Amino acid sequence: MTNLRGLSSASASAPAAPTSPSVPPARQRLRAVAPDEVPPVADLLHPGATWLPAPPHTVPALPGHPPMVGYLVLVPADRQGPEAAGPPTEGVPAVTGDELIRIDPDQRTAEVAGRPLDLTYLEFELLSHLVAHPHRVHTRDQLVTTVWGYGHVGDGRTVDVHVARLRRKMGAEHRGTIVTVRRVGYKYVPTA
Repeated sequence: MTNLRGLSSASASAPAAPTSPSVPPARQRLRAVAPDEVPPVADLLHPGATWLPAPPHTVPALPGHPPMVGYLVLVPADRQGPEAAGPPTEGVPAVTGDELIRIDPDQRTAEVAGRPLDLTYLEFELLSHLVAHPHRVHTRDQLVTTVWGYGHVGDGRTVDVHVARLRRKMGAEHRGTIVTVRRVGYKYVPTA
């Protein structure tokens, strides 16, 4: 890994802002830079973080704009601040969905109208993604990239097959909640 770079706050060229010892400094997560400007990456990262350029095919591209550059940032778990831990979730289940479909990502279970579904890994990921974004139309390519990952070699037919299996498992009375948008893709439409 020759592109791997380790950064610490000591390597930052800009002077550090004064902060109290109990409050971590606010870090800016996203900032636009001029084409000829070298971004102050060390100022934006957690101390001890490691970063490397993201593969070009994982960074979104906008038509008519120059290609974007992305970085993967790795922070050791023992060095993450309290803001990375998120809010405490004691006693609060991480269940998502609506009245019809309930998804528990921690237990990796899904229910339709209170009936548990026996789903494969990819079926669960597909249903979870669709339910998390109701009424949003997803193209087959978007679903392949999001659910299968950027390294998957396949086509839209793979998505069609998995949606058909998912609809079959949901049952005849609920299969209509995953709607086909002709020549585009699929969307989840919860029942009102």
